[in-house]
Amino acid sequence: MLHGDSDGVGGLVVDRYADVLSLEVSTLAVWQRLERWLPLLHRLCDTRRHVIQVDDGIARMEGIRPEDAPESSAPVKLVKIVENGITYEVDFAQGHKTGFFCDQRDNRLKFASLVKGGTVLDLCCYSGGFSIAAKMLGGAAEVTAVDLDEKAVAMARRNANINQQRIEFVHADAFVYARQMVRNGRLFDAVLLDPPKFIIGRDGFEEGIKKYHDLNMLGLQCVRPGGLFVTCSCSGLLSPYEFEQTVIKAAQRQGRKLQIMGMTGPGWDHPYLSTYPEGRYLKVLWAIAL
Repeated sequence: MLHGDSDGVGGLVVDRYADVLSLEVSTLAVWQRLERWLPLLHRLCDTRRHVIQVDDGIARMEGIRPEDAPESSAPVKLVKIVENGITYEVDFAQGHKTGFFCDQRDNRLKFASLVKGGTVLDLCCYSGGFSIAAKMLGGAAEVTAVDLDEKAVAMARRNANINQQRIEFVHADAFVYARQMVRNGRLFDAVLLDPPKFIIGRDGFEEGIKKYHDLNMLGLQCVRPGGLFVTCSCSGLLSPYEFEQTVIKAAQRQGRKLQIMGMTGPGWDHPYLSTYPEGRYLKVLWAIAL
C-alpha cells in the first residue's frame, strides 16, 4: 500500500494482508503521526486490524519508544492470504519485515512457469514462496528448499502442508549446503538464490559483495549445463549493474557462461524514485547456465 520514500512517505512501509495492515516504521516522524494516520489507512484499505514493526536498532537511533505504539483493535499473530492461487500463512510474530515478501509476487509466478518437470534447489527459501509456486503452479518434479532460519523453515513446512505439496525442506546454512551438494556431485535443473540483504551499510559494502560472489559461485556449481539460474539481491546500495557484474565474475571463476535473459524487480506496487536509486533494491537476474 505504501513503499516508503518512493511513495513520498519516507520511513513507512505498509502491506495489506486480508483485513490486516502490517506497518514497518523507521523514522520518529512517522511514529509520532501513526495515531492519526492509522484510522485513515484502515478506511482507505478497508481493514480492521494492524501490526506495527520497528527494528530495535532503528528504534534506539530514532528515539522511538515501542511501548508508546497505538494499540491494535484486536491482537494479530497469524493471517492467511492467497497469492496466485496459493494459500500462505503469514506469521507476524516470527516473520521478517512486514511478514511476507509481497515484492516477489510476479517473480514467483514467472519462476514457476519455467520449471515444469524439473528438479529445483531454492536456497534461502524463507517461508516457501518460490518453492511452493514451483511445485504447485509449475509442476516441478522435485523441490529442495533450504534456509538457516529454523522458524522460517517451520513456516515453509506449514505453507506446503496447507497447499498439500511435497517439498524437501532443509534447515541449513545455504553456503554449507551448496558446498555439500558440490561435493556430492548433485546437479539441479533450476537453482534459485534469494538471500537476505548482504549489504546493510556502506561500511560493509565490500564484505557484502564477497558474500554475493561466493553464494553465486556455489549456486552455479549446482546447476546442470543448460539449466535455469535465478539469483536475487535485495541490497539497495548495490546497483543493478554491480550485481550483474558480481554474478558474471562468479560464473567466470567457474569457467561457466551465462545466457542472461533479463533482470526484473518487484511488482508495480513497489516503485522507485529517479532521485532515490537505493529504492531500486530488489534485483532478480534470470539466466541459463552454460
